[in-house]
Amino acid sequence: MNLVIDIVDENRKSIVNLSGEIDAYTAPKLKEAILPLTKHSGHLVEVNLEEVNYMDSTGLGIFISALKSTKENDSQMKLANLQDRVLRLFKITGLDNIIEINAAIRGGNE
Repeated sequence: MNLVIDIVDENRKSIVNLSGEIDAYTAPKLKEAILPLTKHSGHLVEVNLEEVNYMDSTGLGIFISALKSTKENDSQMKLANLQDRVLRLFKITGLDNIIEINAAIRGGNE
């Protein structure tokens, strides 16, 4: 499966709507889309993961890189609407403690 990335730019905020799977195949495309958004001081990058039904450690690495970039560039990143199986990855690795997650969590136990 592919990853669809839709970015909506508002005044000092970018909403990144993702749909599909984040894995070794799609991660470079995600990195190319998200990292430039984190390089603007005072900018908020909100990533909507509601339609992401699978993510592996490669995806976690992208979000760690983006978080590092926000710290270096005085910007912010929030993750929102994670399905429980994706949220579980962040919890297992402890990343839920360092990345802001606004979880309107929904299932995904198909």
